[in-house]
Amino acid sequence: MNVKIVNVEKELPEYSRNIEEILPLVENWLEGQEERFRRKVLKIFEGAGVDKRYSIMSPEDVFTATSFEEKNNIYVREAKKLGENVLKKAMQNSGWEASSLDFIITVSCTGIMIPSLDAYLINELELKRDITRLPVTKMGCAAGISGIIYAYNFLKANPGKRAAVVAVESPTATFQLEDFSMANMVSAAIFGDGAACVLLSSEEDISGPKIVGEDMYHFYNSTHLMGFDLTNNGLQMILDPAVPETISEHFPEIIHPFLKKYGTSIEKVDHLIFHPGGRKIVQTVSDLFGNLGKNIDDTREVLRLYGNMSSATVLYVLERFLKKDIPAGDQGIMLSFGPGFSAQRILLEW
Repeated sequence: MNVKIVNVEKELPEYSRNIEEILPLVENWLEGQEERFRRKVLKIFEGAGVDKRYSIMSPEDVFTATSFEEKNNIYVREAKKLGENVLKKAMQNSGWEASSLDFIITVSCTGIMIPSLDAYLINELELKRDITRLPVTKMGCAAGISGIIYAYNFLKANPGKRAAVVAVESPTATFQLEDFSMANMVSAAIFGDGAACVLLSSEEDISGPKIVGEDMYHFYNSTHLMGFDLTNNGLQMILDPAVPETISEHFPEIIHPFLKKYGTSIEKVDHLIFHPGGRKIVQTVSDLFGNLGKNIDDTREVLRLYGNMSSATVLYVLERFLKKDIPAGDQGIMLSFGPGFSAQRILLEW
């Protein structure tokens, strides 16, 4: 019995700006800060490898002081819209009826809503009453792959079923106007908003790449590397500059034993579907894969076009691969990193 990825769709918020349009807003925001610091921050934005990003708020509103409650209310309102639109699009383009879905996973870490998004989707799309639902929070950028791993395990145990993973993220809703730390500067420079949906099935005669295997790799003594602090002003970014170096140190242990477990090797893997955490992380992994004769061009392009949309971003990379004419038998590896610190891995075969 195989579990296959049937379709991936993406959905973007209504607001967007190119980097050239954002720089003047950043300059205004930094007015009153020391000149050397201002130049450094502008260089961070210019060198982030992000040409454009999307937002649930207008760029002008992003740089306006609002309370945690106000920002979170916008997040809740827009998450419902984006989640509904992307799930409907994915099902319609796959010829699936809403009532045929057996399992729904919603993924987000950039806002708080209880009931979670999946409850609203069940009501708005009239999903069946006995659908199994799972909201995944607090796993950050890794959670897009985490959601697929959970869906895979459900489907592997339940032949003939269908699952959806819906990731909706708004890092701009977590932007801290009064925080002039480097973590806030870097995150503001690389993050954008977006949503994605992955449909999976354990039915027979379904086309799409099959999931050969999955695994998680957890770094010890690394909870300080990435995450959020919950403050009175909202979710405040934690982003340790040691993240790229830490990934590099663990990289051989992350990749080679995982592939060996499923009877393959990096030499046999044709396609790299990697989460673009930021320019430095992308370059770190690119250098490591480059030594193995591989490239992550699609990862770099998604970062350029959309920025890092937390959990949804790797699904944008996956969507690009599902649109390609990939020969049967080719293998691909999905890889993302997130708070914990942890790596999430999936092996695919077309």
